Amino acid sequence: MPFRKVYDSAAAAIADIGDGATVLIGGAAPHSAPSGLLDALRAAGVQGLTGVCDFADGDGSGAGAAKIAEIAAAGVISRLITPALVAPASLTDAACGTFRPLLESGALAIDIVPRGVLAERLRAGGAGIGGVFVPAAAGGVNADAGLETRTINGVDCVLQTPLRADFALLRAARANTMGNLTYQGAQRGWNAVMAAAARITIVEADYIGEPGTIDPERVITPGIYVNRIVAGRAANAAGPDG
Repeated sequence: MPFRKVYDSAAAAIADIGDGATVLIGGAAPHSAPSGLLDALRAAGVQGLTGVCDFADGDGSGAGAAKIAEIAAAGVISRLITPALVAPASLTDAACGTFRPLLESGALAIDIVPRGVLAERLRAGGAGIGGVFVPAAAGGVNADAGLETRTINGVDCVLQTPLRADFALLRAARANTMGNLTYQGAQRGWNAVMAAAARITIVEADYIGEPGTIDPERVITPGIYVNRIVAGRAANAAGPDG
């Protein structure tokens, strides 16, 4: 049987994600999130995942945060690595129903990583390099004790290690059956850098076409980084140029 990247359902595409895996979750807003894959993950009963994402909106409120909190409350995610400031003291009253109870009960742990640092760690993981030195702001997150430090061109820097994951769950506007991807709007924010930083990359695409339906000049993520593709809820609603 020839190798196929297109799966019949989100459930089939995520079936081998096991308890305790580390999962990159692309997107930066609800419309750029792989919502179908996340719903399938919850339905599969997976527990104790480490999720790397940027859905936890700045103060812990908003639809993006609610989606992550929903699956965290079900035990799917027990640890988040995120740039968002969602410590209990920073949450607004509107966010009380999302992250605060999970944090205060110990059901969810959060590691806060600045966006630039997270992007560079993912890039390093995808590139297979040993890490990156970033400037250490006095009293900032990057000045954490225990990190290797070095002065480069007169600037104090700390070593940030590469970040790789077992799986990446991404959302693309268009894919072809070879796995080449294009993104639209906020989808480009994290999906592209995460695609290369996982052992298995799974994509929920709004449009899936045959090879040749995407102009090669418009490909953002080459198919070599994509292992599985599944049709999103709005799949094929628009053509290759729609």
